[in-house]
This record gives sequence, C-alpha cells and structure tokens, in this order.
Amino acid sequence: MRHVNYSLKPATIDNAKSREKAYALTDGGGLQIEILPSGGKTWRFKYHLNGKREKVTIGAYPAFTIKQARDRHEELRALVARGQSPAKAKRAAATEQKLVEARRLTFRSFAQRWVDETLFYRSGGYVAQTVRWLDAYVYPAIGDMPLDEVLPRDVLAIIKARADTAVTAERIRVIVQQIYNHAIRNLLVTTNPAQPLRGAIARAPVEHHRHLSEKELAAFWRKLEDQGAHFTTISATRLLMLTMTRKSELLRSKWPEFDLDAAQWDIPAERMKMGKAHRVFLSRQAVDILRQVHEFTGHGQYVFPSIFRGSVPIGDVTLNHFFKRMDFGVSDFSPHGTRGTAATLLREHGFGRDVVELLLAHSEKNATVAAYSHMELAADRKRALQFLADRIEQLVAVGNVVTLRAA
Repeated sequence: MRHVNYSLKPATIDNAKSREKAYALTDGGGLQIEILPSGGKTWRFKYHLNGKREKVTIGAYPAFTIKQARDRHEELRALVARGQSPAKAKRAAATEQKLVEARRLTFRSFAQRWVDETLFYRSGGYVAQTVRWLDAYVYPAIGDMPLDEVLPRDVLAIIKARADTAVTAERIRVIVQQIYNHAIRNLLVTTNPAQPLRGAIARAPVEHHRHLSEKELAAFWRKLEDQGAHFTTISATRLLMLTMTRKSELLRSKWPEFDLDAAQWDIPAERMKMGKAHRVFLSRQAVDILRQVHEFTGHGQYVFPSIFRGSVPIGDVTLNHFFKRMDFGVSDFSPHGTRGTAATLLREHGFGRDVVELLLAHSEKNATVAAYSHMELAADRKRALQFLADRIEQLVAVGNVVTLRAA
C-alpha cells in the first residue's frame, strides 16, 4: 500500500463549524471527517473496489481521535488491498453480534417481550392467565435457558408434567409454540421446539355438561336454601340459570353494568368469551334478586364480592364447591350445566335456535352467516328469559311438570 500523507490537525477539526448541509474535510487516502448540520463530526472512509465506490463509517470524533481514526483507516485500506469490502465486513460483524446477543437471550426475557408485543389486543383476563401459566409451569423449567438452546424434549417434559389436565398441557404447548413463532419472525431462532409435539398429550373426549330435566330442575331450585350457603352464593346460582351467562361473566359483574329500572345488564366485550359485548334482558325474578343483593353489596364495585376480601369478586371455586355438595338426586351437575338446562328447556317449549344461541352469546361458526346476520331478536330474547323464570317458578310451586305454553 502507498503511504498516506495525512493533512488534518486537531485545531482544524475543532474549529470546523456546522453548515446548513453536511460537508467533509479530507485527511488523505480516502479518510475524511464529515461535519454534520447538528454539529457532530464523524470519521468516514471512501474507497473504490471492483469498479464501485463504497463508504464505511469509522466512528464519531472526538471519541475516535485523529490517531485512532488513522490507525483504523490503515486496517481498512489493507482490506481493500486484499479485495475485501470494509462496508460488507462491518455489516457482517453487526449481524454476527446480533446472533451472539440472541444466544445470550433467555427464554424468559423473550417470552416477556412476546407478551408485550403480541397480546396487547387480548383481554386482561386472557393475558393474566397466560402469564400465570408461564410463571407456574414454563419458567421454572426453561426460563433461564438461552432461547436458541431449548429442545423439544425440554418442552415435552413441561407438558407431560401437566398430563393429568390435558387441555391445560396443550394450551401451554401452544403458548410456547407462539413464542417461538415470534422469535423466528424476528430472526432470533430458526426452529420451533414446540411444533413437533402437537398431539403428544392425548386429550380426553369433550365432556358435555349434564343438564337437568324439568323435574330435576324443580328439585335443585328447592334445595338451594337448605345447604347453609351465604345469601350471595345462592343468589349467584339462581342468576346463573336465569341469565344463561357463563360463570365468569356473572361472578365478575359490576354494578355499573346493570340498569335495574330498564331490566338490562350490559356485559362489556372484554369480559365476554367471544370478545363481543352482550346484553341480558333481565326477567322480573332476576331483577328482584339483584335488588336484594344490592342491599348487601351495592356499596362496592362487584355484585358478588368475596366475603373475605370485598375488593375482589368471589372465586369460581365457591360455586363449584356449592354445586358439588348439593344433594337433590343428581351427583354430576356443575355451574356450566345451568346454560344447557336453560337452553334445553327453552327449545323444548318452542323457542328457536337463533334466539337460544343469542341468549348463550355463542358465535356463529358459519363465516358467511355471521357476516350477514345482524339479528338481535331483542323482543324474543326478553320473552324467552321471562318464560324461563316463570317456568322455574311454577315447577317449584307445584312440585311437578305443569303445562305452560310459550306466549
């Protein structure tokens, strides 16, 4: 390489003033310092290689002194002399550094990033459940492992530990799979250790919740007050049947959602399973129950607060245990079975499928039908829930099945 006669002096660089546009002071051999409009000063090396003009940044002045910039310039000139591109070498080094950093990235730190970057549109309950599963089942096993070192056998050990609850095990596998899909999209890893494990844990056949006949429903209703349960627990059980809502939707309900004078309950989208706001047309009996509950809990936010901590709603387990100890001749009736019981009763008495599906807040599985179906059938839904409440009232009163036709 030909010797370079460098010409710049520190005073020349220090006294260089910024202008409206960037300009350069030449030092020699393609080395120059660029004076930016912001006042910053940056060393750059311009050169020709294979008939093309290229440029590479060395660093900012004065972090890079004149001597350091010239020493680096000599190294870069040597690369050019060997037919190598300093600009491409710098990009390759940056890419390698990124890969090195990715190898130091733990599963836990990237999973937390995945939660922030991809779950922002999900409901608060969904995100909280996902984080709980990661904290309880995934992080203890692989949380501190490098992201790119987790193998299928590591994920399999996690889901096998939850084999007694196959649905939860599969959901955990899906979460890990989604995390790695996001890592692949960010070019941090190339394989997904959870993908090959689909079906590794056999799921039991779907269990349909037992629903009650009208005779069993009458027996169930009469037994509610004989179990020594708290008034709010009994009221929640009755409302679960009379509103046909899901357990979580009822137990986490808040007083501002209700307009008892209008006999309406508007459940916000973020608390609905399908992510769509749902209106319940309250029967006369449901309104009466809610007015009584309001005398006990109306001073707070939740309709059914925990009797131990009023700042939170009662837990799902409260109703689960209550149903389990109910002795009315049916041993396997659960809170979710109230929806099937109410739906079956209404269908048997002539209410159409569309009305019942709307009462259950089910989503339309046929995409074409869903796109064009805007029927709310408010009057029919209101009539159906009032019929349901009247029917239960008459069944309990007479103790056997009576004839009551839909109006």
